[in-house]
Amino acid sequence: MTRICNQCQTEMIKDCKVNVEYDLSGITISQKRKGLFKNVSAKTKAAVCPNCGNVAIYIDDYQIFTK
Repeated sequence: MTRICNQCQTEMIKDCKVNVEYDLSGITISQKRKGLFKNVSAKTKAAVCPNCGNVAIYIDDYQIFTK
């Protein structure tokens, strides 16, 4: 899937790594569901616009967050 910058409509560079300083695990998006072992989580990625520097954070496995 091509990601387009919201600011300048340029194609973004995908699959960049997102890390929090002093934390090697990075940022994780999670959702708690009812029941035992029903939590879902996904690692975040970033897309960077080479034209204006805009950054978009996204996850590839968004389908697992459906109710």
